[in-house]
Amino acid sequence: MAHASGSQVPSNSSAGRLAIALGDPAGIGAEVTLKALALPAGLALDPPPLLVGCRRWLEASYAALREGSQEPLRDPASLEIVDQPLTSTVTPGERTAACGGASFAWLTSAVELVQSGRCQSLVTAPIAKASWQAAGHAYPGQTERLAELCGGAPASMLFTARSPLGSWRLNTLLATTHIPLEAVPGALTPALISTKLDALLQFCQRFSQRPRLVVAGLNPHAGEAGLLGRQEQDWLEPCLRSWQARHPEAQLEGPLPPDSCWLSAAAAWQNQGEGADGYLALYHDQGLIPVKLLAFDAAVNTTVGLPFLRTSPDHGTGFAIAGQGIARATSMAAAIETALALG
Repeated sequence: MAHASGSQVPSNSSAGRLAIALGDPAGIGAEVTLKALALPAGLALDPPPLLVGCRRWLEASYAALREGSQEPLRDPASLEIVDQPLTSTVTPGERTAACGGASFAWLTSAVELVQSGRCQSLVTAPIAKASWQAAGHAYPGQTERLAELCGGAPASMLFTARSPLGSWRLNTLLATTHIPLEAVPGALTPALISTKLDALLQFCQRFSQRPRLVVAGLNPHAGEAGLLGRQEQDWLEPCLRSWQARHPEAQLEGPLPPDSCWLSAAAAWQNQGEGADGYLALYHDQGLIPVKLLAFDAAVNTTVGLPFLRTSPDHGTGFAIAGQGIARATSMAAAIETALALG
C-alpha cells in the first residue's frame, strides 16, 4: 500500500464534523491522515476533523515523515486532538500488544464522540487484528467492535468507490467478513442473505430509486444446476425469489457465476457499459478481489447499519512501509470524502 498520494478531500462547510481514529500507531495511519488533510481542500475543511490518538506520537511521526517525504503533510499543531497518550515506545512496522490496546481505545473514544453529538461521522485508519488479539481484544475487526458499541447493531461491510471516468459508483457488500473460508457455507443462511440485501438496497437507494442488485453464487458456475454444489439450488435461489417478491422497488439478479458477475462492474468502471447499482458477495475475498483490482486507491470500506456512517481506507496497516513516507493517502482521502458526502 505504498506509493504517492493523489485524491483530494473536498471542502464542505455545511457538513457535520468528522471524528478520525488514527489506527495502529505502528502502521501508516498517521501518515495517510496527515497527507490527506494536507491536500488543498483538506486544509479548508470546516469544521476541521477531530482526531483521536496520542499527540506526542503524532507530532513525532510528523517530524520524522517531513525528513523522508516530499509530499505535503498537515502539521498536527493545526489540528484538534483528543489526546490519549501511548504508554510505550512505538517502532514503525512492529506489532505489539501496546499498539493494539491503543488503537482499540482510540476507536472506542472516537465512537463516543459521534454518539455524544460532537461529531457526525467516523473515519478510521487501519488497525492490526493480531495486535488487538495480543491486547486481549478478541474481535475479527473494527466492524464487529463498532456493532457492539452500537448495542449489537446489524453492521455490514460495504466497499464503495466512484469511477474516475464518470459518475458510476461501485458498491459491493460482503455477506460474511473475517471468517475462515471453510466456515462460509455454514454461516450463509436465508435470513442472513435477506438482511444483507436489505442493507445493500438501503445504501443504493441513495443513488437510484429502483436499484439493480446482483448476487454472486457460492460455487463455481453458481453450482451448475447442482452439479458443482447445491447451496444455490437448495436455498439461495428460493431466498432471492422471496426477497424480490417483497421488494418490487429493486431489480434483483442472481445468483450469478462468481467468476463473471463483476464483468459489468469492470465495464462501468471504464465508462464502457452499465454496471449494477450494488453487488452482494458471499464471502470476503470473493468481493474484495474485484474491488481492489478495479479501485484499490479509490475504494472505501463503509460500515452500514450503524446509527452513523463509518468509513475507512480499503487497505491495511502497511507495516512493511510504515515510517518511510511512501504510503499512498488516496484511499484515506476518499474515506474522508465519502464520510462527508454520505454521512
